[in-house]
Amino acid sequence: MHIMEGYLPVGHALFWAAASLPVVIHGGRKIIRLIEEKPQAKMLLAASGAYVFVLSALKLPSVTGSCSHPTGTGLAASLFGPSVTAVLGSIVLLFQALLLAHGGLTTLGANIFSMAIAGPFVAYGLYRGLTRAGFSMAIAVFFAAMFGDLVTYCVTALQLALAFPDPVSGVFGAAVKFLAVFAPTQAPLAISEGLLTVVVMNLLTRYSADELAVLDKATGRA
Repeated sequence: MHIMEGYLPVGHALFWAAASLPVVIHGGRKIIRLIEEKPQAKMLLAASGAYVFVLSALKLPSVTGSCSHPTGTGLAASLFGPSVTAVLGSIVLLFQALLLAHGGLTTLGANIFSMAIAGPFVAYGLYRGLTRAGFSMAIAVFFAAMFGDLVTYCVTALQLALAFPDPVSGVFGAAVKFLAVFAPTQAPLAISEGLLTVVVMNLLTRYSADELAVLDKATGRA
């Protein structure tokens, strides 16, 4: 992650684009409603999008046709839910593909699915589940951000394995090989992202308490 321009076969690129589009459209409608009903949330939306952009631009090259980096989507998923995060992540990935040669337009759907959909859905589920179970906000945010990051790379490994299965061990063997390449850099990055996201959430709680209070009153964040 990001999968580079032209790396996926055309059929795979079209499939992931088709799989991602409905979630992004739903998230766009959610953002429109949120801004109409809670205009105070604009600053938090912008901050969450900027967080995704900055962290996901810190790439470490790998030899798999992809790269390792934090994703930054755990914060937005915890605050707004996964579908809104899908839109923020899609905007970030589009800008990075156009301006930073980071990812690509042909692989945009696959990158959106892994970083802006799969990871945020897991992060949101963990955040909601842990907070409802009585765990502190810090613990919930840490595990949401960490596992949201790791799931992104698991999905990326699966996407690459489906496109380039191992001649002997097939898709499963290829996925294991891709994950083995990602793991040495991604595991510590995921832990670091979890810790950093807790720090950022604590700062938001301290300095943006009014905006968070307004956001907490909004319903249906998924």
